[in-house]
Amino acid sequence: MRIGVVVNPVAGMGGRVGLKGTDGKVDEARARGAEPRAPERAGRALSRLAELAPETSLLAWGDPMGASLAREAGFDPDVLGEPAGAETTADDTMAAVEAFVDAGVDLVLFVGGDGTAADVADALDGHDVPMLGVPAGVKVYSSVFAVSPEDAAVAATTFERTEAREVMDIDEDDYRSGEVQPELRAVAHVPVAEDLQSSKQTGGGTVEALAAGVADDIRGSDGVTYVLGPGSTVGAVKAELGIDGSALGVDLYRDGEVLVRDATEAEILANLGEENVIVVTPIGGQGFVFGRGNPQLSPDVIRRCDVRVVASRSKLDTIPVLRVDTDDPDLDEELRGWTKVRVGRVERRMMKIV
Repeated sequence: MRIGVVVNPVAGMGGRVGLKGTDGKVDEARARGAEPRAPERAGRALSRLAELAPETSLLAWGDPMGASLAREAGFDPDVLGEPAGAETTADDTMAAVEAFVDAGVDLVLFVGGDGTAADVADALDGHDVPMLGVPAGVKVYSSVFAVSPEDAAVAATTFERTEAREVMDIDEDDYRSGEVQPELRAVAHVPVAEDLQSSKQTGGGTVEALAAGVADDIRGSDGVTYVLGPGSTVGAVKAELGIDGSALGVDLYRDGEVLVRDATEAEILANLGEENVIVVTPIGGQGFVFGRGNPQLSPDVIRRCDVRVVASRSKLDTIPVLRVDTDDPDLDEELRGWTKVRVGRVERRMMKIV
């Protein structure tokens, strides 16, 4: 099999420092101390690919868009070109994909987020070459991504057919201001595999009773630091508490006071106490508890907190299982298994994290 690999090296950098995306914010992300996320996730996918199919003919684009990462994983890639400048752009991604197509690849494996997916899909328009994403962005709404980097390698080496799937993207400036309006950017050919995520869908149903119950518990927990995640369900909890929380960010709350609004990973870690609780809701239609839309909740943060998952019944009705993708495979394994999800003022439902 011939696989073309392209990495967006800055994808996801803005997440842990509270930028909710990197489009047009790379310099600010770096100024806030952001570290690249995509190269590590690309390395995980390529290492697993080397284990599963070392005979794969790998085509790559010059550094920092994948060549060295492919070599580190044990491949001797055919490097077809280089980025045009010091900072990589969407044009570089599209140039790489077009070169892969001309070279007759069987699959384009890309590492990035929804914006990268849209660029790859644009470059593949009119061709029947399939694409598959290694998730490395902040949002990852599209259904062209594998659940994890390792799952992407499995799908790339085992698929026998493809299906049409949605490439979604949102305006990050609107997203930062609390508006979420996913836009269909393309429909792409994607390998058929079990471990592909669904498109982001919004779960319906009322959450008032759920929010009231969670808020009552929080008010009765003196000295406990609550890390309140993003999303409308936890947003209802924030509203019940009477605080002006960040709709799509992470807020810290303790003893009736908002410690930090729209906190970064560093701000969360700096304000945690002896007893800490994360309140988080899974993404509707996908089931991700960690790893999509909340990178501020990093492995370091999660390890210092108890985790409470909340969701409306209607949302859970659309999700067969819950998922995690924290950038730490060991932590992912620790989190897997059955967990209680609060669905009402007192009611819980057992759900499995896989």
